[in-house]
Amino acid sequence: MIYLDNAATSWPKPETVYTAADMALRTQSGNPGRSGHKLSLAAGRVVEDARLWTARLFGVTAPERIVFTANATEALNLALHGFLSSGAHVIADSLAHNSVARPLAALTGVAVSLAPADPKRGVDPGCVAALWRPNTALVVMTHISNVTGVENPVHEIGALCRARETVFLLDAAQSAGVAPIDVEAMNIDLMAFPGHKGLLGPQGTGGLYVGPAAPLRPLKQGGTGGFSESLSQPAQLPDRYESGTANTAGLAGLTAGIRYVMETGIERIRAREAEMANRFLSGMADIPGVTLYGPPPGPTRAGVVSFTLAGYAAQDVAFILDNSFDIAVRAGLHCAPGAHASLGTLRTGGTVRVSAGCFTTAAEIDRCLEAVAALAAAV
Repeated sequence: MIYLDNAATSWPKPETVYTAADMALRTQSGNPGRSGHKLSLAAGRVVEDARLWTARLFGVTAPERIVFTANATEALNLALHGFLSSGAHVIADSLAHNSVARPLAALTGVAVSLAPADPKRGVDPGCVAALWRPNTALVVMTHISNVTGVENPVHEIGALCRARETVFLLDAAQSAGVAPIDVEAMNIDLMAFPGHKGLLGPQGTGGLYVGPAAPLRPLKQGGTGGFSESLSQPAQLPDRYESGTANTAGLAGLTAGIRYVMETGIERIRAREAEMANRFLSGMADIPGVTLYGPPPGPTRAGVVSFTLAGYAAQDVAFILDNSFDIAVRAGLHCAPGAHASLGTLRTGGTVRVSAGCFTTAAEIDRCLEAVAALAAAV
């Protein structure tokens, strides 16, 4: 199978990820932080190693500010529900995934303004600045779009937030492990990230960076392994937000994935994904009936490409690619209806999304191009 759905979850994983998760299940499977025996202590070291490596990757100087969650969706819910209160105003972008849009819509008394994103250039920081109000409490931005691969100017928007003393939340679902991120240099106060995409870890892993300027209310209460005499949730990080048993095996795999990313080099990984995306874009430009969306080819382009093909619904293209050519892509709205509204594809069923990963080969891209060309010729 040719796998081109890395924006949903990366596959395959580095061999070290499989080995680390397996070893954790077999030899480090105690409950971390709950007991004093060897298996529990070994599991605790797995969790803390994951926290240290994650903090190192993102430029976080206090590792306890990395809070592990089941995925980026849970992390975004913790950030939004934990920080915002009725009467607050939020600035978001039109590329927002439903993991941002739906929690914002569910918050009572919270007003939301959307900064429009150009499909080829992203959000203009000036548009963000123009939306500020006296009660603007939070700016939440998509780093890289999961529909078009466009990257928002995070450095500039983070600087705006810092100058106005407004908390900045970054959705790094498509950028963690693919684009360089330094929370201090980019003035990021909160950042949600998945473990199973660019970080190359197992599914069921992710987290939230919680900066000192953004104290959060916990989403859940329960056992943390310490402070058991109190009925109140601990104030100490990360315990405050990590009630319940950790996904030890998943975090062992996540550590291995992060180490692979750091040893390989994010710039090298990004260049590889850009090369594959540019190859696909160049080849698609010669196929009749194809409409491409998002930024043009370039050296830093993300590996996500969306297209439609005249004469076919997006879902039909994906179905045929899977069943007739053994090529895995994704079709539809990709949980980001706002992005499709800006593209004009919301009412037509969305787009076909091809997303390369760091293990995608030129031969796989060429095979996908041949398959799309065959579909175009059959119309």
